[in-house]
Amino acid sequence: MIILVTGGAGYIGSHAVLALQKLGHEVIILDNLVYGHQDLVTEVLKTKLVIGDTNDSILLKQIFNQHKIDAVMHFAAYAYVGESVTQPAKYYRNNVVGTLTLLEEMLAAGVDKFIFSSTCATYGVPEKVPIVEDQPQNPINPYGTSKLMVEKILQDFSAAYNFRSVCLRYFNAAGADPDGLLGEDHDPETHLIPLVLQTALGDRESISIFGTDYDTPDGSCIRDYIHVADLAQAHVLALEYLEKNGATDMFNLGNGHGFSVKEVIATARKITGREIKAVECDRRPGDPPILVGSGAKARKILGWQSQYSRLEDILTHAWRWHQKRHQ
Repeated sequence: MIILVTGGAGYIGSHAVLALQKLGHEVIILDNLVYGHQDLVTEVLKTKLVIGDTNDSILLKQIFNQHKIDAVMHFAAYAYVGESVTQPAKYYRNNVVGTLTLLEEMLAAGVDKFIFSSTCATYGVPEKVPIVEDQPQNPINPYGTSKLMVEKILQDFSAAYNFRSVCLRYFNAAGADPDGLLGEDHDPETHLIPLVLQTALGDRESISIFGTDYDTPDGSCIRDYIHVADLAQAHVLALEYLEKNGATDMFNLGNGHGFSVKEVIATARKITGREIKAVECDRRPGDPPILVGSGAKARKILGWQSQYSRLEDILTHAWRWHQKRHQ
């Protein structure tokens, strides 16, 4: 099969490309390289890279005309929550309009299988945890709203056209390729685990703990960390599901349990053997105390099972990558 992977030079997208390649699929990456890494595509993935944007309908036409694309995995999105609040137009233009442009060109080319990188941010502040798929979706920022808009577009496309899709709602993506080929490298970096490891490497003076008075066992926020290799495997299974004529559906990718900020820092100290200075700060507005997702539906229908749910494994793989990439 030939799979078009948008955002395939980014963190999760590149791991999905690697998983597809291991199964013998041919992959074409479309990435504007705003946040993606061209060196990882050329040196590690060694696949065709088209540098461009999903808003570029002429470029998309060329890709679909030149290649017999069987399915599309769509990772190309802006994903900084704070930036989405101050620059909502940027997020709606890229995440919503860009996706709609891509979907229209897929329809024109007769490509009818689509796997969408969605997010638990579509739920907003959850009513209860673990979060299941039929809980209300009330996003509290434009990033989450932009992803929910695409989910609704996909439902309408499924009803109107012979078009099937799978939405995968991630919780906190973390870790790195177990073999050390790929990993997380954002600029700016906002995710807890790489920030903790940057502190371990001496690139940061300290790591901030935002809020220590939450109603959790140690007072800090709890999040469900999903290994990026497990996320990549879920995309492969979603592709197989659509290949077997599976109906349009959406799935949470969660382990059903989480780890607190303080637990992450303590485990990182153990894995790295470094001190890692932590500074306790006030809560950030909009941070729910606990975000944990149920993966039961994905296990039942897709056959998905996380292989690396231990925090020690996630941090060990991430630490190996950060030492290789930044030391």
